[in-house]
Amino acid sequence: MTELSASSVGSVVQVLNPWDESVITEVPVATEAVLDAAVAAAESGAADMRRLPAHTRSAILTKAATLLEQRADEFTESIIAEAGKPRKYAAAETNRAVETLRFAAAEALRIHGETVPMDAARGSENRRGFFIRVPLGVIAAITPFNFPLNLVMHKVAPALAAGNAVVLKPATKTPLTALRLGAVLLDAGLPPKALNIVVGSGSTVGSALVRDSRIRMVTFTGSPPVGESIKRDSGLKRVTLELGSNSGAIIDETADLDAALSRCLAGGFSFSGKVCIHTQRLYLHEAIAEQFTARFVDAAEKLICGDPKLQETDIGPMIDRVAFSRGLALVEEARAAGAEILCGGTAEGPVMFPTVLARARPDLPVVCEESFAPIVTIDTFHDFDEAIVRFNQGSAMGTYDYGLACGVFTRDLGRAFRAAEELEVGNVCVNDSATFRADQQPYGGVKDSGIGREGPRFAIEEMTDIRMVTFNLT
Repeated sequence: MTELSASSVGSVVQVLNPWDESVITEVPVATEAVLDAAVAAAESGAADMRRLPAHTRSAILTKAATLLEQRADEFTESIIAEAGKPRKYAAAETNRAVETLRFAAAEALRIHGETVPMDAARGSENRRGFFIRVPLGVIAAITPFNFPLNLVMHKVAPALAAGNAVVLKPATKTPLTALRLGAVLLDAGLPPKALNIVVGSGSTVGSALVRDSRIRMVTFTGSPPVGESIKRDSGLKRVTLELGSNSGAIIDETADLDAALSRCLAGGFSFSGKVCIHTQRLYLHEAIAEQFTARFVDAAEKLICGDPKLQETDIGPMIDRVAFSRGLALVEEARAAGAEILCGGTAEGPVMFPTVLARARPDLPVVCEESFAPIVTIDTFHDFDEAIVRFNQGSAMGTYDYGLACGVFTRDLGRAFRAAEELEVGNVCVNDSATFRADQQPYGGVKDSGIGREGPRFAIEEMTDIRMVTFNLT
């Protein structure tokens, strides 16, 4: 892993605790020389990884999972400190990262090709063929602040499982957890040059990685504007882009309302809505809308807001003052346009209270843009097919036409299958909120919500090339 000496860095970035804005530490920002050294090291590391047999790569990742599990408390504290994530969610993220590592370790043993029936083509009767999967080489991973461990893991672990090397640029607000993960992987026996971590802004360090001809793939999670920039500047590199969303849920009159309430409450307000698959929009059948809304608002008002270090805390701080101000501004804009604030819409210290809005027009940013705040809008429908149409239309009214996830609560099997076929999203969650994700599943969006899929098996497919081999037996 690339080491940064005092002479190899320019400025530093202060890592702040979002709860009290105290300085946790300062991290050196990579200079042009450090970036060049990191990518050069990764090129050498890619050669080392390519030579490792699959069982060795799998063993390294398995050991790393064991070490991470043993150090779970340390990583949980790190996530709380730099991301402001409440303890219960930080601990869950750490546990998920352990599982993601183990999924990747298992997939390292299953990378395979297949034979091709060459005699299906006239003139190739005497040929035999098969293809194998080979690593791409050096992969640049650019990760966001909201899951500083598990979203890093979803890029780094499959890349290493496939035999690639990685240059990782974590979010400048949350680099410490990624650096700790690098130490764990080294302790697990990863070749030192296989993972290189550089810190700096997306506009400088990130852009330099995207443009570097030695990088063979860029995998990114973040906003659509940055995703567009990466797609434009990456040339012929492969890209995986997990971008924004204004996900939601449809709850019909047959649904189990207790289950829907529990799952949508978590989906709407866990980590203050700072989740790509935040359950931001609820569409309620008119027969159950009044009852469900009253229960949902009551439950939202009972969520415990405050210090993320405390086990009982449900809602912690926003990541910074910009995000805090934007969240409140979205609510105020909606109120001024006629929306009703059923609860929340206010703040205390760095915490924005869970907010529920009714009668917000579908073209308002709080509905059609990605809020990334603890805000849920509620609308009603009469007919289930109407709800599907309105969900799809509501994703397309903003700057971007999103399509990441939708939850559907129903006991009607026909409706569930109709939703699966007609919702324009990458993930349909039946009898669950949009915020559900298991780490082994294929995960990603359609339309402006992204390109490609994550989940170790599916990420490995993105991170490998097919090499066709034919034998002429004549």
